[in-house]
Amino acid sequence: MSPLMRSVELAGIEALRLERDPSQITPSMFFEEVNHARTLFAQLINGKSENVALIPATSYGIATIAHNLSVGSGDNIILAHGQFPSNVYTWQRLSNETGATIRTVTSHGGEWTQKILEAITYRTAVVAIGTLHWANGSSFDLVEISQRAHDVGAYLILDGTQSIGALPFDLQAIKPDALVCAGYKWLLGPYGTAFLYMGESFIDGVPLEEGWLARDGSDNFGNLTNYTDRYRPGAARFDRGQTNSFAQTAMMVKALKQILDWKPQQIQAYCSSLIKDFLPAIRRRGYTIHDSCFSHLFGITLPEHVDQTHLSSELARQQISVSMRGSGIRISPNVYNSSADIDVLQDVFLSVAK
Repeated sequence: MSPLMRSVELAGIEALRLERDPSQITPSMFFEEVNHARTLFAQLINGKSENVALIPATSYGIATIAHNLSVGSGDNIILAHGQFPSNVYTWQRLSNETGATIRTVTSHGGEWTQKILEAITYRTAVVAIGTLHWANGSSFDLVEISQRAHDVGAYLILDGTQSIGALPFDLQAIKPDALVCAGYKWLLGPYGTAFLYMGESFIDGVPLEEGWLARDGSDNFGNLTNYTDRYRPGAARFDRGQTNSFAQTAMMVKALKQILDWKPQQIQAYCSSLIKDFLPAIRRRGYTIHDSCFSHLFGITLPEHVDQTHLSSELARQQISVSMRGSGIRISPNVYNSSADIDVLQDVFLSVAK
């Protein structure tokens, strides 16, 4: 979870103040800022705003996608071993309900792409993976996996939570059928926000819930009891209920504007500059870095003589926040870190590896 920028915090406070006097909230306010958020996220991923829905969490987006899939007995669903549970539990339920088989790919480092490609067959219905592996940052060749999935008629479903915002993402090059992304990590937004990008295969699908704001003509508040079967155009049908949670939406818009101003490629370059001396220094002490990782998120395997519990306590004592993932550690630097932070991090890693 990223810390909130002061500007994002202030945007939320100002939006909350709006609700002191709800009589000042006009019907247009239920749509304008939401559509602004769609546009900004679409710009970030090189997609179309009309294909973007605002949702509360990654799991909500994955469930919405699965709700619009036709999967049968004998089909298989490809997952990466150890990926985040929000992109696992829905597929397990779909498997139990349909008789489809979950095929979990096990690999590490640069072998991931090849192992996933080998697992995809003409009985594959879905390939559901992250843009990076959440536990250690291992990367996948998403273009190659996309081509293989579509060659056999499978859908490619991506969870971009671990990279979008800190790493350039080109939807037109990768061509996933759907993409979900939580807002509280690399998008620097508030918890409880996420985006769902629905490709053309799903754009006319059925939403997970039947919110009134998703219906055609919902901007005419005086006409709401003239019920209609028609949804609003595009992915708005997939929006969560109470779509414009005023504070959350205002905060997410502010965060997206800042990321677009900084540019993900420049954020990645900054993270790279932070760790350029750190990585070789700890490698010399026996630590192993996963080779196929980017600079904003990478896993470190400890040498045998380093006790993980001791390292963890030393990091905590220095007020360094990292993620323990199995027998390794995940490091996630970002724009809120300085070279001084990395110096302290390095000192801890070197001191416990003497």
